[in-house]
Amino acid sequence: MLKQLSKQEVEIIAWLEFNSRYFFTTKEVQHFFNNKKQQYNWTDRLIKKNRIVKLNKTKYFLIPIKAKSGSWAEDPFILADEICNSINYFIGGWAAANYWKLTDQIPVQFDIYTTRRQGNINVLNTPFRFHRTTKNKIKKSVSKKINKHQFYILNKRDTKKWMKSRE
Repeated sequence: MLKQLSKQEVEIIAWLEFNSRYFFTTKEVQHFFNNKKQQYNWTDRLIKKNRIVKLNKTKYFLIPIKAKSGSWAEDPFILADEICNSINYFIGGWAAANYWKLTDQIPVQFDIYTTRRQGNINVLNTPFRFHRTTKNKIKKSVSKKINKHQFYILNKRDTKKWMKSRE
């Protein structure tokens, strides 16, 4: 896989890895390029080469160089937080129920409740389904950490209510 990378691509990937910027924005790498078109071409090439994954309009996830085959796994709770830029969202559904150990069922998808978007995306083989919600319902979420990374999840009491509504 490394043979397919240009000198500039390796330089930027190495810089991102050296600075532990696996989640990065286009602004963070713009100093490597002369113009926006060059930057767009770089991101487009690396997406096609499976070295970066687009998370939202401006944020990407870098597949580390040590992933020689190009496949990589990242914690879905961290991915959800990065996709939503750490604001106005919470993780609910079966993922929350499993997190709170209310079920042994491993979630097939991660339900993200947000004020900003809806629809489905698939990131690193993890399906995310977005649901619209209100800011008042977002206040019912709690902040938790996985691997020193903060994310928001529906509180345990409301997750229990959600599970009862599923019966």
